[in-house]
Amino acid sequence: MILPNNRPYITVILAMSADGKIADEEKSPARFSSPADKNHLEQQIAAADAVLFGAGTLRAYGSTLRVSQQQLIQQRYQQLLPPQPIQIVVSLSGNIDAQLRFFHQPIPRYLLTTNQGAKPWQNSSYFDQIIVCKTSTESKINWLDAVEKISAMGLKRLAVLGGGEIVAAMLAADLIDELWLTVCPLLLGGNNAPTPVGGEGFREILAPRLELLSAKVIAAEVFLHYRRQRADDLSTL
Repeated sequence: MILPNNRPYITVILAMSADGKIADEEKSPARFSSPADKNHLEQQIAAADAVLFGAGTLRAYGSTLRVSQQQLIQQRYQQLLPPQPIQIVVSLSGNIDAQLRFFHQPIPRYLLTTNQGAKPWQNSSYFDQIIVCKTSTESKINWLDAVEKISAMGLKRLAVLGGGEIVAAMLAADLIDELWLTVCPLLLGGNNAPTPVGGEGFREILAPRLELLSAKVIAAEVFLHYRRQRADDLSTL
């Protein structure tokens, strides 16, 4: 597997309603997926060197999903990996409640932020490491710089769990390689309910193209596995 600039292989894993929403309009914690989807998510997390998600996702849930299945932990040991992947929280401002249960979970915690966002956490033990990234002209994370810094840590596989704004920004920077989307049997609706890909959107002619690798139905859920198609792939069609 050869990647541009030897960057990590990046996979997005999200569950959504049948109408493509990852949460309701109030951005409540999405607890509509089944135990089968939770098991699927844990397997994907266990396969990663690090898991990345936004501060909004962390605030909604208050914690993160750890690898708890002994079989998966044993597999990580066999691969010479620590029992838990690194959990990377993304926050421009660094405004995260230190009382969240997340900070009491036995996991390695990193913060990906800006110079300003790093200040509240300096000289504290809440995060094992702080990754300070460049920002774009719109004061947003420069994802090329962020992924370069993550790659320099020796991390080979990165799982992205949301939210939609982060996924959109990483897609725009052409940093997403695969997507796992679980379609759940409910309709949330709402003009402001978040979707797997937020941001300003893409014109159809520039929209990222996907190749369907598999589609599996378990009970009432559909598990879709896509690979991101790039120019070199499309030129051979």
